Order: sequence, then structure tokens, then C-alpha cells
Amino acid sequence: MAGLRDAVQKGLIGGLAVLVILSQAQAASSRQAPVRGIERIAGDVYRFRDNHHYSVFMVTPEGVIATDPINADAAIWLKGEIARRFNKPVKYLIYSHDHADHIAGGEVFAATATVVAHDNAKAHIIGEGRPTAAPDITFSDRLTLTLGGKVVELIHLGPNHSDNMIVMRFPAERILFAVDIVARNTIAYRDFPNVHIDGLIATLKRVEALDFDILAPGHGPLGTRADVAPHRRYIETLRARVLEHMRAGKTVDEIKSLVTMEEYESWAGYGRWRALNVEGMVRHLKLYRRPN
Repeated sequence: MAGLRDAVQKGLIGGLAVLVILSQAQAASSRQAPVRGIERIAGDVYRFRDNHHYSVFMVTPEGVIATDPINADAAIWLKGEIARRFNKPVKYLIYSHDHADHIAGGEVFAATATVVAHDNAKAHIIGEGRPTAAPDITFSDRLTLTLGGKVVELIHLGPNHSDNMIVMRFPAERILFAVDIVARNTIAYRDFPNVHIDGLIATLKRVEALDFDILAPGHGPLGTRADVAPHRRYIETLRARVLEHMRAGKTVDEIKSLVTMEEYESWAGYGRWRALNVEGMVRHLKLYRRPN
């Protein structure tokens, strides 16, 4: 019996040791260094990556115009890289909108930078206690910033992913930085969280009318102006198909099985988010569709 008891105890100890090793390995994996980098887009405009989030910045003779800091750790890294590579201070920091996953960490640049955002963003940042620096300058429609002879245009295109989203156009470089409203060959994110879908469609039409060549989205690869219309058409097609089945009295589960959007099967996010896209569209149309 003693031998059996010893064997059982050894087995338990061995099993616990394996569990400890596995948990340590999982913890180490979760602490893996983020994927970060900087690439030149065109002229003196660069793209900054922090895992799956992107922002852009422009280097001028008088300093740097930066955009979404993403988070505090990313902002510290970016500030150091800008100083090391260009030896320039960040003079302007522009927020695309108020959501913390893009603009947290703005305080890292507060000593040298003037923070710029839409009027509505400031109220949300302060009211919601976003972990970032509050804007110093706000605007309602359009604002042009000039630094060191270089220009960026800030444009509010109406409600979409938020009520304070702006796009940023670099006219000389023909670049548009647009966050959370369009991505190249990618379906909409999950169930359209925080999105006014009809407003988003209207926004994308306005984006298509802007003068630019290179699309720099907040997520995913670089694209072109030609990538905006297919994304809009996906949303419009999804809306039309969902509405048709809602009018026929179908349930949400039935609509999810019927609206497959199979022609977009090759797009990023299709397997993960297609059904969620349908759910989000049903929710939106219940709130905002107009009766016949």
C-alpha cells in the first residue's frame, strides 16, 4: 500500500509540475513583444504599426505631425523612434476619433504637441475619461494644418463609426488616412459595433469623391481610392438582402443562414464576421429602416 501511495503522490506531483510549466509557457506567450514597425508610404509620410492597429505621421523641417498614438506603450516606442530616426519633436497630434483603442497614450506627446480632434471628440474623451490627453484644438467641419511648408487636411464626413470621426488627407503625397470605416478587401468588423450604418454608407460615398491615390486604413494593408467603392457596395448589398428577408418575416437565425454573401468569401474576416455582420445589420434596420 505504501508503494502504491508513493506512486500516486509522485504522479500527482508530476502532473502538477506539468501544469505549472504549461501555465508559465502560456503566460510567457501572452507577454510576447508587440509587432511594431515604421514604413515610408510616400514623400515624408510614414505608417506606424502596433500589432493590428496603424497610424501615420509626417516629417517636416519644423517638426512632426503625428496621428493616433494607439496606446501608451506604443506611443512611447513611437516617440523614441521619431527622435532617433528624424531628431524632430512631435508638434501636432491628431486623433481620428475618440475611441481609446486608437487614441490612448496621447499624454506621451503632450510636452511638445498640440492635440487636435473634432469638436465632439473632446466631449467624449473628457466625459468618458479616455486614457489620453484632451484635445487643445477642435473643429466642426474642416481644418487645414501647415507645418514646415507641409499640409494635412482634416475632414469630418458625418456620423459613421462615431459622431466625431475625421479622415486626414495629405494632398502633396496623395494619401488618405481613414480609420475604422474602410479596409481593403475586408468585410465589416463583427456586428458593426458603434456604427450608424446608413451614415457609414454616406461617409464612404464622400470618401470616394475625395482626391487621393493611396488609402492608409487604421487596420489592414495599404490600398487605393479604388478600394473604397467595393467596401461600400458590400455594406449596401448586405443591407438590401437583410432588409428583404426582414420584410418577409424571417427570424434572425433564418436571415443569417440565407444571407451568405458568398461572393465575398475570399475577403478577410468572412469566416469570423459574416454572421455577425448580418446580426448587426438586423439590429440597425430594426432601429432605422423606414416603412414602405
